[in-house]
Amino acid sequence: MSIDKSIQAHTSRSIVRSAGVIGFATLCSRILGFIRDIIIARLFGVYVYAQAFVIAFKIPNLLRDFVGEGAANAAFVPVFSEYAVKHSREEFWELAQVVLNILLVLLVSITFLGIVFSPFIVRLIAPGFIASPDKLEAAITLNRLIFPYIILISLTAFSMGILNALKHFTVPAFAPCLLNISIIVCALIWGEGVTGLAVGVLLGGVLQLAVQLPVLYKKGFRFRLSGRFNHPAAHSMLKLMLPRVASSSIYQLNNFADSIFASLAWVVGEGGVAIMYFAYRLILFPLGIFSNALSQAVLPTFSRQALEDNRENMIRTLSFGLRATFFVMVPAAIGFMVLSRPIVSALFEGGRFDSYSARSTSQVLFFYSIGLCAYGGVKILSSCFFALKDTVTPAKVSLVSLILNITLNAILMFPLKLSGLALATSISGIITFFVLLFRLRKKLGVFPLGPVAVSFRRVLIAGIGMGLACYFAAQIKISLPGHTLEKAVNLLLPISAAVVSYIVLCLLLRVEQFGELHTWWRERNNK
Repeated sequence: MSIDKSIQAHTSRSIVRSAGVIGFATLCSRILGFIRDIIIARLFGVYVYAQAFVIAFKIPNLLRDFVGEGAANAAFVPVFSEYAVKHSREEFWELAQVVLNILLVLLVSITFLGIVFSPFIVRLIAPGFIASPDKLEAAITLNRLIFPYIILISLTAFSMGILNALKHFTVPAFAPCLLNISIIVCALIWGEGVTGLAVGVLLGGVLQLAVQLPVLYKKGFRFRLSGRFNHPAAHSMLKLMLPRVASSSIYQLNNFADSIFASLAWVVGEGGVAIMYFAYRLILFPLGIFSNALSQAVLPTFSRQALEDNRENMIRTLSFGLRATFFVMVPAAIGFMVLSRPIVSALFEGGRFDSYSARSTSQVLFFYSIGLCAYGGVKILSSCFFALKDTVTPAKVSLVSLILNITLNAILMFPLKLSGLALATSISGIITFFVLLFRLRKKLGVFPLGPVAVSFRRVLIAGIGMGLACYFAAQIKISLPGHTLEKAVNLLLPISAAVVSYIVLCLLLRVEQFGELHTWWRERNNK
């Protein structure tokens, strides 16, 4: 094996290990998130208070992506990674302090304005609520209570960016678990009162930040009152951040466009905002566990390879990232399509989450699943652009996606209702993936698509075979005492058939990602 290939093999294993840590932490967070969503669904269904919470929580999440997690991925990690390699420890922490000063001023200002203008903001992104005074008032009240969350989660993301640049992933990865635990506990304490959800969000934000502070302190960070807001590297971050904010704005406008259309109950039916939320939460399960973890783990590697101007290794890393993403996302998408109704019914149905809610959510889940592979692929491609310090191209492509999504929403919502909104999201996501792929291929010079295409074809064949096995297994119905137990068993049976059949088919088709993951697992256990 050549030196370059040996280094790349080590790099791939390092990425997989980091992604494994992040993925396991995200799995824990997603499981807790499901418990949280089950509690919210059964307490509030898809009606007034559930919709109010979804809208109220969506607004600070938008701003979090602007100055928090989005900035951490696009600007913080590449620049902090460069400083960690090329500069002294003191210079690294000096930069961190300046960035923190800027963030604090920005976040406090945004939070104040958000609380004051909550009535206008809620009316803007959920115009359908205007016809329902109770729903509108609940959303405004909750939004004002939740808005300070942006300060907490953005500082958490700032801490995560520093720690990830220093190759520390564990604590930041597990921090989101605390948010879900907090919301679960507060929702159970307050019962059907939505105030409990707001308190849970704020408490969770405090806990997510607090758990990272000891690690930052151990690494060498010391907070001090300082009026310094000027630093050359901070300017570099700002240059990277502005296009990323534009790109995030477009992404979030896509999200808000869906909320605007979903709030129009007279067109799409009652409960649209909450139905779209619960369905997309299921889509986020494989995305969060694997795709987000992989893209987060691969970004520092991309950044270092970009600094070394090693395009050949960057292309290999990109190919590995895409192939690994498709290996997981293809069967996940097919599984969601085949089992959309049993999954929604087993997880959410009960209490105020009635059969109408379950049927509508499962239909939306089916159409969201069509774009699942594209959603995951876009994250890998975007990480590569960010490492190359090109945040303009993803922003431009996102603008095209926004226009397309809004157009398709307006067309498809009449014949397909909420399913049309989900299908519009999938179509725009697929187009975004291919546009980014060919733009990145042009930027990198030579990026052979053959290995990725061959891998995707094999995985797709294995996924289709898995889907058939899953479908026939789902036709077997086992009668058991207890409705909940019966639904759980009748869901686990086809899922088990899907897992076994996919593994067997991957072995028969010689899907290399299966072998790579198996080798990594064997090496890990032999250590």
